[in-house]
Amino acid sequence: MKYFKFYSLIIILSAFATVGCTSDFDEINTNPKELTTDVVDGSLIGLAFAHAQYNTVNGVHWRFQISQNLFSDLYCQYFATTQSNFDSDRYVQVGRWSDLCWGSFYGQAAPNIKFVEDFTAENGLTLQNAIAKVWRAYGYHRITDYYGSVPYSEFGNGEVNGVSYDTQDVIYTDLFRLLNEAIAVLKGGGNGFGSNDQIYAGDAALWLKFANSLKLRLAMRVKYVDPGMAKTMAEQAVADGVMLAVSDNATILTTATSPNPINTITNWGEYRMSAAMESVLKGYDDPRMPVYFSPAADGDTDGDGIPYEGLRNGQSKVDLGNNKNNNHSDLGSNFLPPNLGGNPRIVVIRSGEVYFLRAEGALEGWNMGGTTQELYEEGIRQSIMEWTGTDAGTIDAYIASPNLPLPTLDVHNTPALTDIPVAFEAAAAKERQLEQIITQKWLALYPDGWEAWAELRRTGYPKQYDRLNSENGNVGVSDIMRRMKYVTSEYTVNTEAVNAAVSTLGGPDLGSTKLWWDKK
Repeated sequence: MKYFKFYSLIIILSAFATVGCTSDFDEINTNPKELTTDVVDGSLIGLAFAHAQYNTVNGVHWRFQISQNLFSDLYCQYFATTQSNFDSDRYVQVGRWSDLCWGSFYGQAAPNIKFVEDFTAENGLTLQNAIAKVWRAYGYHRITDYYGSVPYSEFGNGEVNGVSYDTQDVIYTDLFRLLNEAIAVLKGGGNGFGSNDQIYAGDAALWLKFANSLKLRLAMRVKYVDPGMAKTMAEQAVADGVMLAVSDNATILTTATSPNPINTITNWGEYRMSAAMESVLKGYDDPRMPVYFSPAADGDTDGDGIPYEGLRNGQSKVDLGNNKNNNHSDLGSNFLPPNLGGNPRIVVIRSGEVYFLRAEGALEGWNMGGTTQELYEEGIRQSIMEWTGTDAGTIDAYIASPNLPLPTLDVHNTPALTDIPVAFEAAAAKERQLEQIITQKWLALYPDGWEAWAELRRTGYPKQYDRLNSENGNVGVSDIMRRMKYVTSEYTVNTEAVNAAVSTLGGPDLGSTKLWWDKK
């Protein structure tokens, strides 16, 4: 009879408390120190996987806020904070928040992921193990893209203060290995985890598309540091089958007991639409604008006849002392609490993003199954279809539109964000076409600031407004935050390992140091 490490037992038990799954299991009357393989059956491992899914995307509202909303959502300029005590919009990495961000992954998601992957491997659950590997790749690419070198291969080694870090190049190489192994199994079809899988209800065919789409995302991430590997992995992914339609989208089911965290934190009234979003959405007359955001409570405050108002990032504490909520746009009704019409599924990867990845690959001359323009236009179409009931003719008119982003007419005399139209400029220089692709991709990724910030760092797009203020001496108002610094808790309990990790970064442990793949 095999006994599992204590952390695994806690995870299995906590799955019952926090994940709204469809299983009939309500509780387990087992001493946690005596939980053994004979009582951890297929249904229970499914609950653990559901818990891994929810924790990996920081489903608990406060974990989501301190992991994504107060960092990457602001860094990519989806939103601007309206809370005067929130310094992260001025490029301050607030220590207690980042400690909780790190702990949310390594204390919650990573143990769940490891338990499910190890258990399925040890018990011959081949298909479930393949799905678990895909999910490990998804979870770890997010955390390494935040920090750089992170604990990976040695995570779960039983040590408290001796967990070494792997460098990003090593991690990415292994993530491709994981995905390739999983893809080979998923091609055989079947169902793994059943209704406990909160994304695809266990459908291997859809998980195959997910795995290839994630592989394509990671391939594009390394384009500037290892173009050969990027091309190979991207072409393999497309050939094996990526997401092609909105019905393929990977989004996590939300319930009353496992809600979308956005629905909760939006109601707190601590952030609003950014000026960058206002400039682009208004200028393009984008049909997603009334879905993504709501009219400002005070209506049209800048006199342009459109009551959607954005806020410049980096507001000073003094300026934020004057309430900014009523005269700037809150999120749309989908993102409000369930009793006000919200509760959308949690975004993971969607078809719109995949078409933009393919468009960028085609721009490089890779075999992506279409031309750059065809794939770019389909990416727009997929995103608009996902969010709106707009008819095909209106979508086609938008795709062909010469509209440009607009000045925001605010007190800062903020100009238009950029001068590129929606309509693809077939005769333009490659770099300008890339800006078009990534600007529309930024709109399609919304509200996934985690991924949008990674793409901003990788490509430099979409163009950003200077922050009004920065309180970070290493990252100025016109700079892009390049990474999250390592957290205080690691310097306290894992000192030797984190210091060794800093030596692999190619620069100091600062927000200005670029990651391994950030080579453009």
